[in-house]
Amino acid sequence: MEQTIWTEKYRPKDFNEVLGQDGIVNRVEAFVKTGSMPHLLFTGPAGVGKTSLSLVVARQMFGNAWHSNFLELNASDERGIDIIRNKVKDFARTRAIGDVPFKIIYLDECDALTREAQQALRRTMENYTQTCRFILSANYSSKIIDPIQSRCAIFRFKPLPKEDILRLIQKICKNEGVQIDDNAMEALQIVSGGDCRRVENILQSAAAISDKIDEEVIYSLSSVARPKEVKEVLELALNNKFIDAREKLLDVMLNYGLSGLDIIKQIQREIYNVELDGRKKMRLVEKCGEAEFRMTEGSDEFVQLEAFLANVALIGTS
Repeated sequence: MEQTIWTEKYRPKDFNEVLGQDGIVNRVEAFVKTGSMPHLLFTGPAGVGKTSLSLVVARQMFGNAWHSNFLELNASDERGIDIIRNKVKDFARTRAIGDVPFKIIYLDECDALTREAQQALRRTMENYTQTCRFILSANYSSKIIDPIQSRCAIFRFKPLPKEDILRLIQKICKNEGVQIDDNAMEALQIVSGGDCRRVENILQSAAAISDKIDEEVIYSLSSVARPKEVKEVLELALNNKFIDAREKLLDVMLNYGLSGLDIIKQIQREIYNVELDGRKKMRLVEKCGEAEFRMTEGSDEFVQLEAFLANVALIGTS
């Protein structure tokens, strides 16, 4: 039985395989074709193709010699100034192997670099432009210092649209001989949030359990409650059935193994689907924000969730 991780097995090998980022892909492909590429900064959420596009750039530009001319580092593992002074500078100062204009250094999660490391990186980017180009990847561009941003062409990645996620699911299921029904595909698209890596991981886990994947399997493996169950909790509280809402909430959390932060984020999304006037919805969203903040600061999550439900009940009767 093949043991390949699907996130690697289905990682794009060519520009036309990168999903959901057509405008970015076209511009980056033009850089590769001309052989004149500036430093690049890819920003956006996880699982939307930043690393995949960087690897495609290296493969297309360097061919079979791409391993020798491409250095990939995760800045969140080694975030201090030494990583820049040693590994990055040592690789950047030497000439590329073969008939290629420069090497490429890919720094993933570079928003985790300390400010001192980013200052050192800025100087390295300036000093070795003849032999090296940088591709920087970050979830939050605001954490990258302005001098680095000004030296890069910035591309902002967005979560994959629904059509691309569904097409990816269909492709993988066809290749792997897995059956998946329409409800399960819809559920997988919802829980992925536009993250294709999450899609591939959940699908591989589900396929290991059964050749026929249904909605129940998707929700249980992704540790996400069914939207209709979360909506039911809200509706019970809004109808002043506080005890019932509390019991239902605890039941949902236990069944799906959810933390307080997990469930409050799902509740926030479901608020918009409840039959309620706009002003009351805004007050509920505000209460979600308060509960989420207090839980991240270390407050007891069950106390905060009960307080939130109490507020929902009060808003429902006002």
